[in-house]
Amino acid sequence: MAKFNFNLREAQSNIDNPTKTPIYLVVRWDNKKLVYPTGETINPIYWQNDNKKPDYQRATQTKKFKTHAELNSRLKQIDADADNGFRQFVNDYKRQPTVIELRKVLDLVFKKEEVKEVEKKIDLFGSIDLFISDSEIRTGKRTGKLLRPVTIRIYKRSRDVFKEYCQTLNRKIDFQDIDMNFYFGYKSFLTKKKGFSTNTIGKHIRALKIFLNAATERNLNTNFEYKKSGFEIPNEEVESIYLNEDELNQMFDLDLTNNPRLERVRDLFLVGCWTGLRFSDFSNITPENIKGDFIEIKTQKTKKTVVIPIHSTVKKIMERYKGKYENSLPPSISNAKMNQYIKEVAKKVECLKTTVENTYTKGGVELISNTSKHDLVTTHTARRSFATNLYNDKFPTYSIMQITGHKTEKAFLTYIKVSSDEHAKVLQLHWQQKEHKLRAV
Repeated sequence: MAKFNFNLREAQSNIDNPTKTPIYLVVRWDNKKLVYPTGETINPIYWQNDNKKPDYQRATQTKKFKTHAELNSRLKQIDADADNGFRQFVNDYKRQPTVIELRKVLDLVFKKEEVKEVEKKIDLFGSIDLFISDSEIRTGKRTGKLLRPVTIRIYKRSRDVFKEYCQTLNRKIDFQDIDMNFYFGYKSFLTKKKGFSTNTIGKHIRALKIFLNAATERNLNTNFEYKKSGFEIPNEEVESIYLNEDELNQMFDLDLTNNPRLERVRDLFLVGCWTGLRFSDFSNITPENIKGDFIEIKTQKTKKTVVIPIHSTVKKIMERYKGKYENSLPPSISNAKMNQYIKEVAKKVECLKTTVENTYTKGGVELISNTSKHDLVTTHTARRSFATNLYNDKFPTYSIMQITGHKTEKAFLTYIKVSSDEHAKVLQLHWQQKEHKLRAV
């Protein structure tokens, strides 16, 4: 059945500014969630958020808030009425309600027109706070897993940056103020005032559009200016490297027997390079995934099952760990630690000490950076290396895409990394082969 609790729109306590904030009833059931306005308000300093103390998610008992008992009694009644309404729906229809259906049920249960008015008055920042609060229990559409903490941190950071911009305008920004003039002003603020790079600017504008889409779905926003083509998300291609087969072989040949930590990281990375799997997949291969000379695994991101032949390098790695670990592969570590340690490994590979030039835009100014190739190696370099090396070997693009999961050839060709020199060599080889055939005639 459903679970019921109460949340505040603004959870921060502020003794110096005792402003009341709305109390929302939060209903969770069957991977669904409804945030419903109760019509009740409270100063956050009188709200109990410690689940180890009495009256959790209720008004606290204090002399300064003498009506706490009455408020808690009303909340208790709201909880009971909502539960009864939910159960009645299940009894009547022999199934659980959708979010829209439950909202209608609660409207009928409480019969409070003022509740709907409170919901209509949720402004832009109120809707953003609701969205972020929801994100903590929201699951991804494809993965079915809770959103990663880093994703929620990005949302919070974008909210704070947006709030900072609104403060510079010295006026309130609400849904009706979001238009192309706003867009250019906000983009200018992110570029000149904050000095962000093009992709960081894009990250904040993308988050704002996500906030607005969520508010539109809640029927809180009816202004669709943000959906215009001109309200675009800036994007700039950054330098992403891949390792060719010679570089991968040199990494494999490194003697790391005196450093088991780096040896395990190196070997796990190479498994990714020769399978084309994402880190979340190649770091979680189990014995059940090994089917003779093939790896068969259901990918976490797309939920698609892929079958990959076990490369000779992977076989050597598995032989190295046979008997040490259940799946004959190095144990997994966090992505962050893996990215840190693989750079230590790459730094020991002589051919990766070359410099890579990267052009990017920051603060509206084009800049050039020169970075050692070994400092650009990440877990994702493994998957990119797999795809690019096969492409360079003239392996059918469609077959590569079946493993990498790219849906269009355009997206795939953007993903792989082939340098101008390599393209030139391919053209040179093509001409040489053509001339050889003509001479043989």
